[in-house]
Amino acid sequence: MMGERIRALRTARAMTATDLAKAASVTPGLISQVERGITDPSLETLRRIARVLDTPVFNLFQDTDLERVAVVRRDRRTALRSPHGEITYQRVSAGAGKIEVLEGLLDAGTVSSETGWSHPSDECVLVLAGQLVLEVDGERYDLDRGDSASFDSLLPHRYLNETDEPTRFLLSVAPPGY
Repeated sequence: MMGERIRALRTARAMTATDLAKAASVTPGLISQVERGITDPSLETLRRIARVLDTPVFNLFQDTDLERVAVVRRDRRTALRSPHGEITYQRVSAGAGKIEVLEGLLDAGTVSSETGWSHPSDECVLVLAGQLVLEVDGERYDLDRGDSASFDSLLPHRYLNETDEPTRFLLSVAPPGY
């Protein structure tokens, strides 16, 4: 499904697989394998592909025929895991609206990315369980269960879990762009 969606978005933009690969700094072979469902790209690769296709990452998994009221069942959520598995996002929202809601799980002693990530959105994070360090533009914000923080996602940011327990959080992104 993801590969088909990438191919559809790429062809709608009159791009070849080579064009997309070059713009996303990956090989044409990788694009071909992803589009044919042979391999799953890393989170970082998906971010680069989505950026080139000018679409939020989770739109690469989106079903284009959504209803007026879209119910997302817990066992039918779209999930995305980082290359080494330290962070997992599940899309809670249906993915076709003006806001995207994700449930994140960050393993003990890990970070969401090695360096800060930026994208044109606003974010609000709410810690559901555990403790989370939010780093925005080099500044650190310690968040406990029940704490939240909102910020401009154009500022480089990342999430850190410096504890011995996993941290679960809710992330709202508007407009979708993660």
